[in-house]
Amino acid sequence: MYQWRKFEFFEEKLAGKCAIPEEVSGKIECCSSGRGKVVIGCDDGSVSFLDRSLHFSYGFQAHSSVLFLQQLKQRNFLVTIGDDEQISSQQSRCLKVFDLDRIQPEGTSSMSPDCIGILRIFTNQFPEAKITSFLVLEEAPPILLIAIGLDNGYIYCIKGDIARERITRFKLQVNNVSDKSQSAITGLGFRVDGQALQLFAVTPSSVSLFVLQNQPSRGQTLDQIGGNVNSVAMSDRGELIIGRPEAVYFYEVDGRGPCWAFEGEKKFLGWFRGYLLCIIEDQRSGNHNIYDLKNHLIAHSLVVKEVSHLLCEWGNIILIMADKSALCIGEKDMESKLDMLFKKNLYTVAINLVQSQQADAAATAEVLRKYGDHLYSKQDYDEAMAQYIHTIGHLEPSYVIQKFLDAQRIYNLTNYLEKLHEKGLASKDHTTLLLNCYTKLKDVDKLNVFIKSEDGFGEHKFDVETAIRVCRATNYHEHAMYVAKKAGKHEWYLKILLEDLGRYEEALQYISSLEPSQSGVTVKEYGKILIEHKPVETIEILMRLCTEDGESAKRVGANGAFLTMLPSPVDFLNIFIHHLQSLMVFLEKYTNKVEDSPAQVEIHNTLLELYLSNDLNFPLMSQASNGGEISVRATRPGAGAMSNGKFVADGKDLTQEMDRMERQEKGLRLLKSAWPSELEHPLYDVDLAIILCEMNDFKEGLLYIYEKMKLYKEVISCYMQAHDHEGLISCCKRLGDSGKGGDPTLWADLLKYFGELGEDCSKEVKEVLTYIERDDILPPIIVLQTLSKNPCLTLSVIKDYIARKLEQESKLIEEDRRSIEKYQEATLTMRKEIQDLRTNARIFQLSKCTACTFTLDLPAVHFMCIHSFHQRCLGDNEKECPVCAPEYRSVLELKTSLEQNSKDQDRFFQQVKSSKDGFSVIAEYFGKGVISKTSNGPTDCQTLLMWNYYEDETIPPEQPVLGL
Repeated sequence: MYQWRKFEFFEEKLAGKCAIPEEVSGKIECCSSGRGKVVIGCDDGSVSFLDRSLHFSYGFQAHSSVLFLQQLKQRNFLVTIGDDEQISSQQSRCLKVFDLDRIQPEGTSSMSPDCIGILRIFTNQFPEAKITSFLVLEEAPPILLIAIGLDNGYIYCIKGDIARERITRFKLQVNNVSDKSQSAITGLGFRVDGQALQLFAVTPSSVSLFVLQNQPSRGQTLDQIGGNVNSVAMSDRGELIIGRPEAVYFYEVDGRGPCWAFEGEKKFLGWFRGYLLCIIEDQRSGNHNIYDLKNHLIAHSLVVKEVSHLLCEWGNIILIMADKSALCIGEKDMESKLDMLFKKNLYTVAINLVQSQQADAAATAEVLRKYGDHLYSKQDYDEAMAQYIHTIGHLEPSYVIQKFLDAQRIYNLTNYLEKLHEKGLASKDHTTLLLNCYTKLKDVDKLNVFIKSEDGFGEHKFDVETAIRVCRATNYHEHAMYVAKKAGKHEWYLKILLEDLGRYEEALQYISSLEPSQSGVTVKEYGKILIEHKPVETIEILMRLCTEDGESAKRVGANGAFLTMLPSPVDFLNIFIHHLQSLMVFLEKYTNKVEDSPAQVEIHNTLLELYLSNDLNFPLMSQASNGGEISVRATRPGAGAMSNGKFVADGKDLTQEMDRMERQEKGLRLLKSAWPSELEHPLYDVDLAIILCEMNDFKEGLLYIYEKMKLYKEVISCYMQAHDHEGLISCCKRLGDSGKGGDPTLWADLLKYFGELGEDCSKEVKEVLTYIERDDILPPIIVLQTLSKNPCLTLSVIKDYIARKLEQESKLIEEDRRSIEKYQEATLTMRKEIQDLRTNARIFQLSKCTACTFTLDLPAVHFMCIHSFHQRCLGDNEKECPVCAPEYRSVLELKTSLEQNSKDQDRFFQQVKSSKDGFSVIAEYFGKGVISKTSNGPTDCQTLLMWNYYEDETIPPEQPVLGL
């Protein structure tokens, strides 16, 4: 093993070699360690305990002579074997178990633990022999398994609870050996593998294995060569270790395993934290070597004198010499060991060291980083990158990437970035850098593998949007589209198809294959481009989305509820911002197919804007390549098209005008169809429609809306603004007939218009006067005052009208005069009768009863109305005449009704307005006494009456109203 490197990974503790305390006076026969103390047994029967500093803690007398002892680990028990003079002379050796947690002081310098069990080792069935080895195994408490090796090849085993003397004994025997001197048990070792319990037994000439759960257990010989006392140990993996002069051998349950050729007599053998401890004696002196078998190095080497015992406790190795001195050796910390290796550039050893000692991943990554830096400084970039790759997950990737950004090291950088992505630790920037490396190397195969690779869950190991963006920027469009489609990034997929490749038909097919909700989102995003290049196909997709066509038609539900689930055409209006003609086509198709859309008001509003607009862009118009000049091919009969003459412009204007007229016709049809007669309000915004009609000078639509809204004055105002006298009169004929629900006052407005016109309109005025006279709309004085404002009209225009009105008024005056005379005569007769009743006596001469027509006899009742009755015919009603009472009551009821109606002002004004002659209604109210004529000022009713007449211009403000 001269090739193994030597290092000083261990150092002496406790300031070097120290002496065993003087309190340990006898010869040291055995030692043990555990639970933070070192136990020493001497030939004088004393047992001493040393602390961490190897100072004496306490001691007690266990036997007259201690041969073997073992400190248990699970329980604080001490098991000893020794001679005891108190025992019968026949059997002087016994086994004792002490409970170290129960200590009784015996004096100032010593304390004695309780002895909880004493057993005789030798009995009649277990004859006495020399004890050569001793080992205790702690099974489930309180069970102990004690193995005692003898010089005759037997192993006495004691199992059970010794404190309660519940034990069983059995013995094992190695295979018969002809030479009895070679049959002594020199070493024992327990191996616990799950439920299997096995015992290694070593003699100078053999190695045997016993399976203890099988009773009786028979030994299996593993090797025909054994080992001496103190040259047997057990590793922490349950391997038996035997040291022989030529080598150190390891044994498994199936036989000999690996061996290590360490030459020299193995005085002591031990195992400590994965290290093999050997005390090798040669002719001159002894060497204490600590071997790291995994890393093939000597962790420590020290020349020592004669060693009597080897222990391990407190993380240290304790050597007890024959001269009662002790040497404590401890392992250096990992940082110190690594610094030692780094100074010698032994990075591979450092890596193996941290891995073998199961250091944390961060410490291992740091060693690998330093090794990588060392290789990088030597320009061994491939090996350096191999080390850096092992640090992924612990070392910041930017540290490595910065070193390999040079173009000459792009292959190494690519390798590192690939590993980074495989472990799922790559960021967006790492993905960008890796894809750029692929594109610079033009390594399409690796790019394909990277793009199309997936993890176990079917997800990509990189940031999808970053990969798409980089592939798109480097013109690897197919790869970008693959990633976008695989990841469901429909927006990116379509963006590449439309903006980079211009494959519009493929984009439309892809949109059609998506779910309706996703199709709607993508169309909103890229509809402008699609409408520009493929308007017909795009409109078809929109129709499938917004109507019951396609997959969505399979849904079940009420029609109204179903339409609510579909997207609305209003959601897609923004994509037609530069293609209004296509928008008009789309909305027309939709309205023809869907009649009760929830968004029909918004759709109709949009269509009205398109129909009534004067500057809509048409598909017949195209931008010429020279400076954007507009040119339209137009053909006239008998003339050729001139590219730079007047014909082109005229053709353009003609085309625009024809299209505008066609759209206005559609707009008028929409205004009419969207306002059915059964609906109070139309299926469009009336205010918006009026504004559109006014802005675009669409007279027909404006007249229709005003007429539907019964705004007749606004209707004739339109004709007045257009100076369309014929249409104005026709409109008044249609809308001014009160018998058909029209407004007769329109004729008054029309007369006022002609009166203020300032031009000769005699023909029209005569026709208007005919209808005013027919319906008796205005008094003649108002007609005269209105027409007098037009200087172009002569008296001949109204001469016949005035003559007829004067004749009519004369007849009315004559009739009123005769009525007045009649009423005056009747009034005079009534007054005379009243005076006669007041001043003269009334003579009743009737001889018959008015009720029964029999001769009148007493008792009789006579009334002032000259009616006489028998008292019996009247019954209880003697206060009024049965004949005249009904007429009198009707008069009283009429008077009461008139008084109540006088308080109902709305009814009064309604009668005034609905009457052709409002003054007659007022006069009738005065005549019936409803309106009091005795008040000092006008009543509320009179005041309201005057203002209403002034506002309606029925009576001029300067004319008195019957003295009101």
